[in-house]
Amino acid sequence: MPYLYRAAGPQKHPVPKDARITHSSGQSFEQLRQECVQKGVLFEDADFPANSSSLFYSERPQIPFVWKRPGFWQHSEWLDVVIDDRLPTFRDRLIFLHSADHSEFWSALLEKAYAKLNGSYEALKGGSTIEAMEDFTGGVAETFATKEAPENFYEILEKALKRGSLVGCSIDIRNAAESEARTPFGLIKGHAYSVTGIDQVNIRGQKMELIRVRNPWGQAEWNGSWSDSSSEWCSVGPAEQKRLCHTALDDGEFWMAFRDFKAHFDKVEICNLTPDALEENALHKWEVTVHQGSWVRGSTAGGCRNFLDTFWTNPQIKLSLTEKDEGQDDCTFLVALMQKDRRKLKRFGADMLTIGYAIYQSPGKDEHLNKDFFRYNASQARSKTFINLREVSDRFKLPPGEYILIPSTFEPHQEADFCLRIFSEKKAITQDMDGDVDIDLPEPPKPTPTGQETEEELQFRALFEQVAGEDMEVTAEELEYVLNAVLQKKKDLQFKKLSLISCKNIISLMDTSGNGKLEFGEFTVFWDKLKKWTNLFLQFDTDKSGTMSSYELRSALKAAGFQLSHHLLQLIVLRYADEGLQLGFDDFLNCLVRLENASRVFQALSTKNKDEEFIHLNINEFINLTMNI
Repeated sequence: MPYLYRAAGPQKHPVPKDARITHSSGQSFEQLRQECVQKGVLFEDADFPANSSSLFYSERPQIPFVWKRPGFWQHSEWLDVVIDDRLPTFRDRLIFLHSADHSEFWSALLEKAYAKLNGSYEALKGGSTIEAMEDFTGGVAETFATKEAPENFYEILEKALKRGSLVGCSIDIRNAAESEARTPFGLIKGHAYSVTGIDQVNIRGQKMELIRVRNPWGQAEWNGSWSDSSSEWCSVGPAEQKRLCHTALDDGEFWMAFRDFKAHFDKVEICNLTPDALEENALHKWEVTVHQGSWVRGSTAGGCRNFLDTFWTNPQIKLSLTEKDEGQDDCTFLVALMQKDRRKLKRFGADMLTIGYAIYQSPGKDEHLNKDFFRYNASQARSKTFINLREVSDRFKLPPGEYILIPSTFEPHQEADFCLRIFSEKKAITQDMDGDVDIDLPEPPKPTPTGQETEEELQFRALFEQVAGEDMEVTAEELEYVLNAVLQKKKDLQFKKLSLISCKNIISLMDTSGNGKLEFGEFTVFWDKLKKWTNLFLQFDTDKSGTMSSYELRSALKAAGFQLSHHLLQLIVLRYADEGLQLGFDDFLNCLVRLENASRVFQALSTKNKDEEFIHLNINEFINLTMNI
């Protein structure tokens, strides 16, 4: 699965004018339109062609579609989606979304753009109302279970509708057979309804709470109390009925008592067009911070807290809450975690992953927290549940302080890109705990004078002289023989043998003369490094299998002096770990040698050119470049 490299750290909340161009030509809508005007042709979209591949990814069309011409925000960024105006039809009628007025096409064109964004029309099948709400508005959504809704649920919905929020509701299904099944009261199970109004009427001196719901089908309505033709409306005067826009038409829109609404519908989804608090009277704008990240198998896909050995490897984001809410002791914030592109990846067999997050009190260190921290510390807050929805969002109140937020899938080793949005009533500071690179390498020791060599060093010298010959220098092939001869005598180290490529990398690191060979002094300096790296490998080979789990690589590299960004760590795991996410000793050694070589080259270039505009890359980008060579 491809992953876009993005700069580490929080990002500004985007606005529509900053929409990222998505067309393969690199041209915006305005540029493409101008080109067609100049050429005098109608636009035909090569990215989303008018054929079956844009309709379905898993089946062939059952009927012959004819494409005719009539006469967006995703993942926390606005996208400029360009389409042509050819629409799929059958017998001169639109196949998918259409208006009651057959000469009106805006909804079908909007649907086509959304289908293009997700890869096909089929990819739009099923899912949550919230997805479309957020994609078309850039808003933030919250979900309420009606049976567990707060006491002021009516006021929450009333306030949401007054502020222009989008509100949807649905009835849960227990199995596939219940999908689109009609209840005795005329409601459709598993169907996406919208809430269009909420109001009260006076009946015999008592206020009756009502709610207006719309079936997008334009038909099939509620037939219980306060339905279009029910007797309850006889108690309401004509003026009041007019104010409520009550009609007895079978147009899919109907009123019902709020108590019946809570009894018959299971879920309500609210998409706030701006993340304004729905629980207070004051209307106020929230601060928004966005983090883009990835769960990558073997490095940052650690799963939930149930999997302690890998949970700590998930991305970690530090959240600093510095200001209390007005007149309160706590800070209010909302966390929304979204998994990206799952609809687009449906054609490749991808499903929605089960996702969630946990929030921990920060111990005050500006570094990635290790396994032991989570072994002994409980979370301060977490998402209500881990669930296979595109987005999981919840509202929290915590005292001012520093916290670590960990987004994850439920199971480890599951890959996806994600977008994490944090909305806070007061200014909050966030920091990606995995974005920085820090190299702390000790100065290489000086070779031991000949008369002060240890017994081990004397044995090495004898073997080295035997292999090297009179010039006392070894080639990569000779170094391979020497190292394997010595290391295979270590009973606690299980490995097949060092590869020739590793030995070439070692010479590249240690060769100060530039002749492609190692002299004995250079070899003894490397041997000190090798002993340290061997001990590290044995330390993190926890099951003594002769291999190290890729999830332990972060700790092992840090112990060796390399604190790497999550992007570099992902790159290294993809390069050196096997299919079982294990690294052998040769892989581990090769990785360390290349990292140290890259860091020393960067340091030398930076020192040499510190007064010149020569080095434009930072250490993270430089190592990223060299590890890819």
